[in-house]
Amino acid sequence: MLSLSRRFSLSLLACGLATGLMALPVQAQAPEFVSVKGDSAKVREQPSTKADVLWELGEGYPLQVTQRKNDWLQVKDFETSLGWIYAPRTSKKPHMVITAKVANLRAGPTQKDKVLAKLEAQEIVQTVKKSGDWVQIERSNGQQGWIASQLAWGW
Repeated sequence: MLSLSRRFSLSLLACGLATGLMALPVQAQAPEFVSVKGDSAKVREQPSTKADVLWELGEGYPLQVTQRKNDWLQVKDFETSLGWIYAPRTSKKPHMVITAKVANLRAGPTQKDKVLAKLEAQEIVQTVKKSGDWVQIERSNGQQGWIASQLAWGW
């Protein structure tokens, strides 16, 4: 049989471990993103085809999912909460929207790489891959290159 002091020490150790585990940071869940599938999709005030249309977004427009309700997704973009979109009108194909006034499309993932083109604010691009603070993208005309990730929003 354990002595009273030994049991007390074990109890303190168990409490300390439990408290320490509770103090560990909870792993934040990565945000869920989708993009508009097809030519366009309507974002509505409520999760219903009868609800008022607030926005109509073009192909590839990236959205962050904030809530799910049956076949509907409550979404937001880089500026604000938008409303509800019918989930079948979305895709898991990663896209970004240019948020800078102008973004240099470069031949490689450094500021020393040649500038291939200038991308304008609100242009939608498909994400090819990421490398550190750079994103390789493809424009709607098929042109590929690299942009600094802080110049766009999406995934």
